[in-house]
Amino acid sequence: MVDLVYNAMNIVGVFGLANVKLAYFDIILAYLVAIVVSIISALILKVPLLPNKPYRYSFDVSALYPTPIIAIGIFSLFLVLNYTFAYNGLLLAIIIGVCSGLFVKYLFNYVFPSPLEEGDTNE
Repeated sequence: MVDLVYNAMNIVGVFGLANVKLAYFDIILAYLVAIVVSIISALILKVPLLPNKPYRYSFDVSALYPTPIIAIGIFSLFLVLNYTFAYNGLLLAIIIGVCSGLFVKYLFNYVFPSPLEEGDTNE
């Protein structure tokens, strides 16, 4: 996946960003920053670190899942679109990490509702 993002960054950009070249180290560092900031922002917002037991059948949100996965996905979209903003994508990674923590805390259950229980039918 890093190779795909790295190759996409070397293609001529749409908005004159063709001279922006990121090394593998910059991309990996920005991903790690997005992951760490998303987990920390979720913990600050008092999202639990792990979901309720049993983990396999739990639809509760936690700081470890889906918060960093959302941050990685959104950050990947920005990198493939050749938009790194400032400081080789580190500032963008911080912004996306904070926004993913806010999304998981306040909007995740509205966008992705949990499935109905066996006894809950709308008849």
